[in-house]
Amino acid sequence: MEAMFTVNNLWILVATCLVFIMHLGFASLEAGFVQRKNVVNILFKNSMIISIGLLTYYFIGYNLMYPGDDYAGGFIGAFGVMDWAAGAIPEVDGVVQYAAAAEEGATYTGYSDFIFQAMFAATCATIVSGAVAERVKLVPFLIFATLFVAISYPITGMWHWGGGWLSEMGFYDFAGSTLVHAAGGFAALAAVILLGARRGKYRSDGTVTAIPGHSMPLAAIGVFLLWFGWYGFNGGSVLSADANGVSLVFVTTSLAAAAGGVAAFFMGYILFKTYDLSMVLNGILGGLVGITAGADLMSGGEAILIGMIAGIIIPLSIVFFDKTLRLDDPVGATSVHGVCGIWGTLAVGIFGASAGMGQLVTQLIGTLSVGIFSFATSFLIFSILKATLGIRVDEEEEINGLDLGEHDMHAYSLTKEDGVFQLTESSSGVVR
Repeated sequence: MEAMFTVNNLWILVATCLVFIMHLGFASLEAGFVQRKNVVNILFKNSMIISIGLLTYYFIGYNLMYPGDDYAGGFIGAFGVMDWAAGAIPEVDGVVQYAAAAEEGATYTGYSDFIFQAMFAATCATIVSGAVAERVKLVPFLIFATLFVAISYPITGMWHWGGGWLSEMGFYDFAGSTLVHAAGGFAALAAVILLGARRGKYRSDGTVTAIPGHSMPLAAIGVFLLWFGWYGFNGGSVLSADANGVSLVFVTTSLAAAAGGVAAFFMGYILFKTYDLSMVLNGILGGLVGITAGADLMSGGEAILIGMIAGIIIPLSIVFFDKTLRLDDPVGATSVHGVCGIWGTLAVGIFGASAGMGQLVTQLIGTLSVGIFSFATSFLIFSILKATLGIRVDEEEEINGLDLGEHDMHAYSLTKEDGVFQLTESSSGVVR
């Protein structure tokens, strides 16, 4: 029994490390999809989000999300510093037994639970970072990230994972298609609406100007890092090292990602008559988001269908937001996480072991409730910041780049000779 506890706890910690790697994936993806002059800003935000996320989740978020009891009929938990989810930490002969801080019958310690869940919380805020890239002020964004991770994300998370009203209703979200991804996606949508488009994106004559990212290799590396980390995101959500459960989740996660990439490849060609790498990359992510709500309930074939539909949704949704609604989202976060998050949550009521009309209605209620709350909270926070500090950099800073304006540095040291950029070298021959 003790050996199995150790194995289960070790798997949760390994999964935590995989989810942590996703933050490098987000940083790489977002950096690749933005212009060269804004790369430092993206990396800075992603570095701060994980740091802010861990601290705010420790002091407020975790105890608000997993309160043990609740207020307002399952709608909000109790504020307070995290208590290790185990009550008092025992002492033996006056020595604190930190390793024993686990509830009786648990498969892992309270420490493991906190650090695993904290990585999820920070991931939700990271989704917003890419959507507002290249024109948001740094300090107001960091204030938003702090408040969102500390309050908004834990409240909606408590509704289901903390035993709140959605859990009692029968809502199911295995690893966070709604609680993490749709929550982040709709928070991003609110921010994009208030922030406005990048300069030159939408012209007065109605044309849309593409603003390509500076490094597709970096974006591709980011997607593969995210796919890799998703094995911890979904696999760790089994909450034990159960052989059948973890292996099933690995298979359904992989198949959905692959199907999403293939479907986005075909749909992208139908729409654009070209082989668009950005659509394939986002199609893979859409498949991953789509399977996350029901990865433990689906067969391989059902996972492929879910991923394929997500991959079809991605190009259609990106075009809809970009050209129809004229909302500028440089990385497609609202489509990948918001729209595919809703789709993945609804898929639990259509496919798999829990499929049925009643479950589908419950899933719809749950995903819309979380999406609306996250949108409204994000809109409120950004509106207050806009009215006080301002949330958008000035025109000159946007033209010159946020790297120089906000950080006084460049991601790359470059010179321009004969129209070709080259890396500069020091007198010692070392590339700067």
